[in-house]
Amino acid sequence: MRTEKEQMLAGEMYRYEGHELEQAHRRACAWMDQYNSTHLRSVVERNELLGQLMNSVGRGAFIKPPFFCDYGFNISLGHDTFLNFNCVILDQATVSIGGQTRIGPGVQICTADHPRDPAQRRDRLEYARPIVIGANVWIGSGAQILPGVTIGDDAIIGAGSIVTRDVAKGATVFGNPARSAGR
Repeated sequence: MRTEKEQMLAGEMYRYEGHELEQAHRRACAWMDQYNSTHLRSVVERNELLGQLMNSVGRGAFIKPPFFCDYGFNISLGHDTFLNFNCVILDQATVSIGGQTRIGPGVQICTADHPRDPAQRRDRLEYARPIVIGANVWIGSGAQILPGVTIGDDAIIGAGSIVTRDVAKGATVFGNPARSAGR
C-alpha cells in the first residue's frame, strides 16, 4: 500500500494528515521560520537556504521574505526569478517557474484541489494538479493561480486576477476569471 505522500505525488486522492506529509510540512515550517528572518542576510545566503528546501533553484533566483509554502520540495525556480513579499505556494503537486519570471507581492499559487463530492471532502480527501509558469512571465500583485494551470512564456497576468485556465505564450490576461482583453 502506498503512503499518503506517494499518492499525493502521483496526483491521486490522499489525506493530508499522513505521517510523511506531517513531517515534511513541519520541516518546511522550520525552514520558513529561518528564511523569513533573513532580511539582514545576503542574497547568496538566501539562495543557499532556498536550495535546502526546494527541488531546484536557478542562479540568481530571489524570494523576498516573508514567503510561505506547504512542502517546498515540489518547487522549481528558474534563473533570475523573483518573488516579491508574501507569496504563497501550496505545492502538493509540482510548481515550475521559468527563468526571469517576476511575481508580485501577495500572489498565491495553489496546486491543491478538493473533490466535488461532499462525502469525499468529509473524509478529508484532496488531490493536487501541477502548475507550470513559463519564462519571462509577469504576474501582478495579488493574483491567484489555480490548480492545473499552465502559463506560457512572456505572458502577463494582471494584478488581482484569478487564473482558472491555461494562458497562451505572450498573452495578457486579467480579471476574475482572468481573460484576455479581446474576450
